[in-house]
Amino acid sequence: MIKEINDKEIVKSCQKGSLHEFGKLYNKYIKKIYNFIYYKSCHKETAEDLTSQTFIKALNSISTFNPNKGSFSSWLYRIARNNVIDYYKNKERGTIDIYDFWGLSSETNVAYDIDVKEKLDQVESYLRKLKMEHREIVIMRIWDNLSYKEISEIIGKSEASCKMTFSRTMTNLRKEIPLSSLLFLLFKTLN
Repeated sequence: MIKEINDKEIVKSCQKGSLHEFGKLYNKYIKKIYNFIYYKSCHKETAEDLTSQTFIKALNSISTFNPNKGSFSSWLYRIARNNVIDYYKNKERGTIDIYDFWGLSSETNVAYDIDVKEKLDQVESYLRKLKMEHREIVIMRIWDNLSYKEISEIIGKSEASCKMTFSRTMTNLRKEIPLSSLLFLLFKTLN
């Protein structure tokens, strides 16, 4: 039986000077944070760089983490989100605007399946129409499988507001795209 990693215990240990313990948190969250950033950048190297920066910032400021203000994972996602925002703010604007960027990548391995590609395109097209905050909530809830509490801590909105936004967005999604595409969206989250 594998023992569940207790974030609070590890953070306390890190705050007391045992920074080598941070590796356990890194191992637990590296894939989730990388995917979160990759969905926003759609660029492997950028996602790798921003993921590294996220963990370096988290390690360097672990002493400032306060468990009474939220979970470690929410704090880490907030650092990642701010890194992505800073990246696009500092990057020459060119054709990408962080507030228009919808944050999903299409996977090349589904391109040969035309039916799946069409469904993915429908979902992406719908998500592009959403306000940035609504896209983030949908992506964090479905793709990142975060709780409403975690999402609210990351984006700085109430839990009730996040639930309402997600519910309304999904209701509108059901009206705008065929059921088969909606099922694809939900199925994608299970894989």
